[in-house]
Amino acid sequence: MRRRLLAEGLGALLLAACVIGSGIMAQQLAGGNDAVALLANTAATVAVLAVLIATLAPISGAHFNPAVTLAACVQRQVSVRVALAYVTVQVPGCCAGALLAHAMFDLPVLQASLHARTGIGQWLSELVATSGLVLVIAFCGKPIDAAWRVALWIGAAYWFTASTSFANPAITIARALTDSFSGIRPVDVPAFIAAQLVGAVLGVVLARWLKGPAAANATI
Repeated sequence: MRRRLLAEGLGALLLAACVIGSGIMAQQLAGGNDAVALLANTAATVAVLAVLIATLAPISGAHFNPAVTLAACVQRQVSVRVALAYVTVQVPGCCAGALLAHAMFDLPVLQASLHARTGIGQWLSELVATSGLVLVIAFCGKPIDAAWRVALWIGAAYWFTASTSFANPAITIARALTDSFSGIRPVDVPAFIAAQLVGAVLGVVLARWLKGPAAANATI
């Protein structure tokens, strides 16, 4: 269990550091072109997700995401005790990743985002992104399948959702701690997380409908 928790915490830290750090770098180099900045942010996120999942999935399952852990718990792939333990390292891990990103770019380590992200379109986007993520994972038979499928889903959802696909409560909390390209106002966080958790449950339901009883044994 210690190795599993270390893998989850380390993976969450590196994932958040990449999402936020690449956003900072992209914003600095894009010269005000948000499309170019988002493209760079997307590419870095896709790459780090693929690598982290392929590397750490054999140890912990490479959730890095309380919504994914919730889906696994609902499907009885992990116990409630393990799920709670995972979440207790995922959230601090992502928050530490935000602080690390600031430190690497010589920015104030402690920040609060002023980036407004609210409204029905944003919430619906998070529901779609998270339910799609859980559905994609449910059809992954091996960690190597999850590495490229999850990375490509998140990369695509960066562009086809209005919220740019957070799809992760831990990342959402961490992104409230950065007033950079990737940030979200703390006041907007609860609605995002609520939409993500509903999306996770919806993803489980869709997987069961599509796969039947075998969906309960899918690998997450």
